[in-house]
Amino acid sequence: MLSLAMFSCKRSSSSKNDSRATGWKINDKNGGFQYNTNFKEQATSPGLVFIEGGTFTMGKVQDDVMHDWNNSPNQQHVQSFYMDETEVTNKMYLEYLDWLKRVYPPDDPNFKLIYEGALPDTLVWRNRLGYAEMMTENYLRHPGYGEYPVVGVSWIQAVEFADWRTDRVNELYLEDAGYLKRDARITDVSADANFNTDTYINAPTETFGGNDEILNGGKRRTQTNAAGEEINVYAKRESGIITPEYRLPSEAEWEYAALGLSELRSYNTIRGRKKYPWSGSYTRSGKRKTKGDQLANFKQGKGDYGGIAGWSDDGADITAEVKSYEPNDFGLYDMAGNVAEWVADVYRPIVDDEFNDFNYYRGNVYTKNAINDDGTVKVVTTDDIVYDTLSNGKIVPRNLPGEIHQVPVNENETYLRTNFDSSDNRNFRDGDKRSSRQFGGNFNEDETVTDSETGKMYNSPKHKIERDSAGALIKNYDKSNERTSLINDNARVYKGGSWKDREYWIDPAQRRYFPQDMATDYIGFRCAMSRVGSKSKGKNKTRN
Repeated sequence: MLSLAMFSCKRSSSSKNDSRATGWKINDKNGGFQYNTNFKEQATSPGLVFIEGGTFTMGKVQDDVMHDWNNSPNQQHVQSFYMDETEVTNKMYLEYLDWLKRVYPPDDPNFKLIYEGALPDTLVWRNRLGYAEMMTENYLRHPGYGEYPVVGVSWIQAVEFADWRTDRVNELYLEDAGYLKRDARITDVSADANFNTDTYINAPTETFGGNDEILNGGKRRTQTNAAGEEINVYAKRESGIITPEYRLPSEAEWEYAALGLSELRSYNTIRGRKKYPWSGSYTRSGKRKTKGDQLANFKQGKGDYGGIAGWSDDGADITAEVKSYEPNDFGLYDMAGNVAEWVADVYRPIVDDEFNDFNYYRGNVYTKNAINDDGTVKVVTTDDIVYDTLSNGKIVPRNLPGEIHQVPVNENETYLRTNFDSSDNRNFRDGDKRSSRQFGGNFNEDETVTDSETGKMYNSPKHKIERDSAGALIKNYDKSNERTSLINDNARVYKGGSWKDREYWIDPAQRRYFPQDMATDYIGFRCAMSRVGSKSKGKNKTRN
């Protein structure tokens, strides 16, 4: 009876490598379904800190001195995510520029615009009635400013940096896991042979230009099935090695992270009365040792960018070195002041919480991988780089060699769906023709609008950039007197206030907008990353 009991227990129990669907063995050495059953939780990628998600009151909960009513309080829920501990610094951005210069040498006419398109606009420091040539010449590259936040970067450039950062981190992770040849990211990389995360997942043999020495030159032990064929040659999503993408945070994520945890909650209710990333309603420290010290870098008054030297000085007149002030409860630095920061959202005067109150974000443009006639994905090569001319005349590459060409989703993906019906959703429920006063019951969206341009909700100026036969830029300025707004689908939100802003703007709830292809001396950025798996890093249990 004892033997029978032991045998039956052994048969009834299943290990983590046994499928609960079929009873088959997972990760069998003979082949079959392969999956990382040892995965614990997402590792924190370089530069990031963990932000446990939750519910909060988004929007202005104090006074509204501007009376623009663009941030009415609304309750939102944010999933757990990761965020850069500090703003992206000059040194971090210079590493990006160095990589571009090595892989796409600007002295090659085919690649010149790639490097130039990534360069920050250092001329943003100039002032017609002020001397700032020292910052123009030194701020980006001098070691004295290495740990200062990068500025002069447009929203588009910030997104490109985040994409590049994703690839470099995953490239290192795969190298450490033995999937890629050691140090290939430095010694073997070129314009025709480099690493892209999406390409590696969808068409691994196209990565590094198909160089088998790199793709199979790692120190990982070869796995074979019963027939002697190699398996698990390339890492997949299922391996758990490839991290989610670095990206700009959404506005809701940024505001939630800036507020931190202090004073956000009272027992199990939301207080919603937080004004700054720190506790209290004042910008000066109330602690005994630091009493009276400013808690952020901002403009304190007319002509007062730093305070009185040697007395009530906040330590900076322009930007300050990151980590110059205390972090908030999440461990994030400079979520108020120093530089304002780009977020991912397209700007609209309202947050449409009536439609969605979970991971709110406006700006979705859904795409899919372009497919060749033979069914393979279309990978961009050095011969088919496409460049876009922005509204300010700057030229940037649409895709870099090694990336997968993206196309909008079509009716094959949208047919009979209830959650989305188009590729571009930037003006969903606000700013489209249905939102205008011209819209009526029999309105046809394809009809030409004959009413005045001022009848449209968002009719910002439409400047045009063209090129003549010699390649010179022809800049056509829209001087129409019927334009009533600067808002369009390319206006992006920035948050947090800056060294140039008064106290009012360092409230995390404040929201402003700026064209996505332009830059200033007071807007920088930091990256975020989504959390996969559990909401919490600890083993939190449900509380009564």
